[in-house]
Amino acid sequence: MLFGVLFAFWRFMEIITLIPTLGMLAYFVNIYNKNNLLTPNYILILFIVSVLGAVWAIATLFTYHRARSNALFVSFIDLCFIGAFIGSVYELRGITNYNCTSINRSTNPFFSIGVGNSGFSLSGFNVNTDKTCAMLKACFAFGIMNCIFFAITSFLALFHGRKDSKRKEKDVYVRETHYSRHGHRRSGSHRSHHSSHSGRRHAYV
Repeated sequence: MLFGVLFAFWRFMEIITLIPTLGMLAYFVNIYNKNNLLTPNYILILFIVSVLGAVWAIATLFTYHRARSNALFVSFIDLCFIGAFIGSVYELRGITNYNCTSINRSTNPFFSIGVGNSGFSLSGFNVNTDKTCAMLKACFAFGIMNCIFFAITSFLALFHGRKDSKRKEKDVYVRETHYSRHGHRRSGSHRSHHSSHSGRRHAYV
């Protein structure tokens, strides 16, 4: 029961962070496709990994009973996603060198929102945000978060899978012991019956 609650919680966290990630990256992929340009690797790799990770997380969340019975396999796939997210985040590491927000003095003392929500003015200051930079930084942060989330679900599945395998081995051992004892009793009773029967036959002779 505890495994199911924890596993479902972290799967849900993966889904709610991966869906915005693949949505923002799909926006960039669409722009490059419209302009007949190749999508850069630092966008394309994280986009593909995010799509596959979201599909895997949703599939294992809604087919929980099947995932529970194949916990070791689920743990292995989650471990593969950890490596994939580490690689994709590494490709996007260059975004950390950019400052997406700039603050300047403004002559307007009132609050106002800039065109396209790219900035705002408050208390005599202008705050301008580069939308592209902010979106890529958000994707970078979500990628790091999913490295941690998939590590947690991989550990949970591994722990549950090892626990289940030990339980199955114990059940098999108990059944084999029970059958062997039952068979020994049958053979013993058959021998005693046979000896008593032969003894009676000898007494008649």
